[in-house]
Amino acid sequence: MGTDAPLITQVVDGADSEDYLSLRRLATPRAERFKLGKALRHKVPRRALAEWSAPANRPDPIDLIRFSHIGRVEHLIPTRVARMIGSPYGFLRGTAVVMADDVAYLPSTGITPVVCGDSHLGNFGFYASPEGELVIDRNDFDEAHPGAWEWDLRRLVAAIHVAGRENNATEEQCDEAVRACVRAYRDHVRYLADQPLLARSYSRMDAERLSDSAGNTGLKAEIERAAKRARTRTSDRALPRFTHEHQGRRRIVDEPPLIVHVDDREYDAIAAGLDDYLQTLAPHWRRAIGGYHLIDIAHKVVGVGSVGLGAYVALLEGSSPSDMVFLQLKQARRSVLAPYVHGERAWHKHQGQRVVEYQQAMQTVSDPLLGWTTIDDRQYYVRQFRNMKGTVPLDAIDANALSDYAGIVGRLLGKGHSRTSGASMIAGYLGKSDAVADALVTFARLYADQTEADHARSVQAVRRGDLPCDPTALENRASAFLPGA
Repeated sequence: MGTDAPLITQVVDGADSEDYLSLRRLATPRAERFKLGKALRHKVPRRALAEWSAPANRPDPIDLIRFSHIGRVEHLIPTRVARMIGSPYGFLRGTAVVMADDVAYLPSTGITPVVCGDSHLGNFGFYASPEGELVIDRNDFDEAHPGAWEWDLRRLVAAIHVAGRENNATEEQCDEAVRACVRAYRDHVRYLADQPLLARSYSRMDAERLSDSAGNTGLKAEIERAAKRARTRTSDRALPRFTHEHQGRRRIVDEPPLIVHVDDREYDAIAAGLDDYLQTLAPHWRRAIGGYHLIDIAHKVVGVGSVGLGAYVALLEGSSPSDMVFLQLKQARRSVLAPYVHGERAWHKHQGQRVVEYQQAMQTVSDPLLGWTTIDDRQYYVRQFRNMKGTVPLDAIDANALSDYAGIVGRLLGKGHSRTSGASMIAGYLGKSDAVADALVTFARLYADQTEADHARSVQAVRRGDLPCDPTALENRASAFLPGA
């Protein structure tokens, strides 16, 4: 990564600020914060958000990919590369480290809420609320970190344009989808900025409201199909697919190299880590999950960016053989955004805790079993594996539906940013016009071109043998659009 990376100049405190630890602090009036945001247009003209051209000293994306492979399970790296080179969108999904280095040097206002860090389209999806209702929100927070809101929005609009091209949309249709995304982001941030602070924390979108908000009939039908599939993705429904009976005991089925049992030493280490994980849960959920006992553990490869990191599924049995729960453990490393926010010094002592707390900050409702642990000096976060997770498959969305869906995810991103800090300032900067939308339409086109060029370079690197690739792991075009877990 770039050695002279600029640290972002913050003009609003992030979620870790000590200003939030006292109720005696007088809040800055909302109108004043709005004016501060509007004044930032002089420092960073909104048209400047259109900028993108690869600088002469831009790091080689292949080098950044190799850098991201350090510390991964070596024999899984060819699988990761295969998933990345399947399409430009697959490449974008797997290379958050590349885009982080690119956007860190671009104009930004310095307003720093908690951001997702990897806001591509595949990281929005369904999951179950603690009440068992199906909701849609951001659902992957491996890279979450305080940072520039523009970084998230840039990554999202680039993903929309790349996905649109892969779905055979015209450039004008891709532009319109990007514009719909930015308008929805702008309008929802402005709406939430005018709401009481606590009211912002209650705003959420469930599956029924999502379907109702889809004006395109094709998208509405796809949302309903995706929601129906998501409702079947529960632990009890997963048992026939992922497990079998062996000597009177339920066991996870091996599917090498993607699902492989751990050895006895690793099993004991993970079991101890899960005991420690219980202490990070709220008391009620600690008691609830503490009523189960661990019966099996396997390593399970997931997603694109996470391939090669520690990722496990643990099978737990309750008071009867029909009462089963899957937990997923995912290794957490430093966010790709961190070096551009506070340099090389460590800010978060536990990266799993970072993922969990920022997920809870950005989501209206979260998995109640979210927690964290350490196993063999590696940091992990833990969540339910099968709690109605699902996504709208982008390859099934036509060009007209893409604009509708882009507006939905733009709104969700705006909600996430507004829950932490800076909503009034972001709203003041954005204003009511299409100035930022028009600028990001230009950026999205330019960065989609860059992504396609970088993807082509990665394909050539595989052909030269500079990147390892498992040809048996090459998936079809639709694989880039699958959810991460």
